[in-house]
Amino acid sequence: MNYLGHPQAELETAGGLWTAREISQQPAVWPKIEALLNGGAGALRAYLRPLLDRRDLRIILTGAGTSAFIGECLAPALKRSTQLRVEALPTTDLVGSPDSWLEASVPTLLVSFARSGNSPESLAALNLAEVLVKDRYHLILTCNPDGDLYRRGAQLDNAHVLLLTEETNDRGFAMTSSFTGMILAAALAFDSLRLDRAAMLSRWAAGVLETQVPYIAELARAGFERVVYLGGQEFKGLARESALKMLELSDGRIVALAETPLGFRHGPKTIVNNKTLVVMFLSNDPYARRYETDLLRELRGDAVAARVVALSASDGKPGSQGTASSPQGITIDAPSTATNLGLCFPYAVFAQTLAFLRSLSLGLRPDTPNARGVVNRVVQGVSIHPWNRLR
Repeated sequence: MNYLGHPQAELETAGGLWTAREISQQPAVWPKIEALLNGGAGALRAYLRPLLDRRDLRIILTGAGTSAFIGECLAPALKRSTQLRVEALPTTDLVGSPDSWLEASVPTLLVSFARSGNSPESLAALNLAEVLVKDRYHLILTCNPDGDLYRRGAQLDNAHVLLLTEETNDRGFAMTSSFTGMILAAALAFDSLRLDRAAMLSRWAAGVLETQVPYIAELARAGFERVVYLGGQEFKGLARESALKMLELSDGRIVALAETPLGFRHGPKTIVNNKTLVVMFLSNDPYARRYETDLLRELRGDAVAARVVALSASDGKPGSQGTASSPQGITIDAPSTATNLGLCFPYAVFAQTLAFLRSLSLGLRPDTPNARGVVNRVVQGVSIHPWNRLR
């Protein structure tokens, strides 16, 4: 069995089998998540419908690290589909300064994302909402039935817990299947992927894995020392997650930055030199795409970066031959009607694969890239202090 262009035995020796397998399995896992959501749709709808009918409801999407970026990817799409106040706020912000973010008198649905559910901030954010918000509800998405968050949610009458399929509980250090799995589950729960079903997302991502690994491997071997991910709207969160993946799997040896296309010129562009790879996630929104292509032309015209790569959807014409690549980027065989949220899935597989292959090229062990043990799969060293300030 091969994963991401490497035999299983080689990956076992290199300490990367779990991460390679978890990246590769995603197109097969997403339809299972859709089936899981469909199977429990009645109870989920019964819980969510009365809440979403409330025009004064505030929805907070929360998590830490990669789980926080899930919320950032989802927030623009959920805001459009629900027409409600939707905000992505990390648990690390909520716990560090709860009275800056939680509003006692505003009915709130706290949507918590957590791979393990054992990060101290995950449980603390839920408990703070219980104390500080008078009319509060919880939707918990997690991959671990043994996690603290799962157990706490099961005890609450005002909570609904979605436990994802076993495959999403990543064994590798970096979140991969759990990241896309929780995005998909939440998007389906809020009916924010009306055009792009799991089978389509799987086909687009499978095209990346089946045809683009040699191209991605060539990028990984090119020796870049810096990588910049650019994306707006739903892709802003994806850009931040992609930069984090590169930082994590390279053990900090590759400098990684995320920014929006319009924000990049305002200072961050100074990071670009001849050892920089720039990756832009192109939108299917015609208006946003004008700004993106302006910057793309500018970066290529500057001729400073080592490589400027764009990911985009094709026109979806009949007879398209699948995912295509060129020295300038990758075209996903998705139609112009594909949502940005839908495109996050194949784009994420590209970014995960690039980070994994760059990790191998550096001689690291992707399943445990931080050999010193100062960064861990489940965060350690966090003390949760009691909240005593009353409003």
